[in-house]
Amino acid sequence: MIVQLIRSRPVPLSAQLGKAWARTYSSTAPKRAKNRIYNSIRHENELEDLLLLSASSRIPLITLWSASWCSSCQAVKPLIKGLIEQGVGEEQGSVSFAEVEMDSPTLGVLPMRYMISSMPTLLSFDRQEAQVETKLTRVEDMKNRQFLIEWIEREAKRHGQGGGGGGGLFGLFGR
Repeated sequence: MIVQLIRSRPVPLSAQLGKAWARTYSSTAPKRAKNRIYNSIRHENELEDLLLLSASSRIPLITLWSASWCSSCQAVKPLIKGLIEQGVGEEQGSVSFAEVEMDSPTLGVLPMRYMISSMPTLLSFDRQEAQVETKLTRVEDMKNRQFLIEWIEREAKRHGQGGGGGGGLFGLFGR
């Protein structure tokens, strides 16, 4: 008799289908992604790895192309890095940051591939595409705190949506 009572109880659908089908609801907002700062890039493969990571997480990668002997680069780097560490752009979706050391002998042809002709240069990547339309090369703009905040926030808003590309053949059609 006891066995019949247990068998006659209805089994919830989520238990029948397994945990994969069970829905969970929460009243708390999802956590926003934090900005990330990576080690300096000294080799072509390191940039490729960060571009793949950026594309998979849908977080734009901001790169500062500089050299150790460049005084303008050394003046701009702490300001840019500090703004990203403070969380500028996190409300818009967050960004990642890495410095590309142009004086590294193992960098290969990367500067030519991304049309880096002066230092310092700020270049953002989204979905592995260089955002050449928003590339910054003017040192005066990079020293302007408010201008940098607006630029970082604008790049963070891309969040995997592209736009401003043109880094290659697919950049022409990838908007």
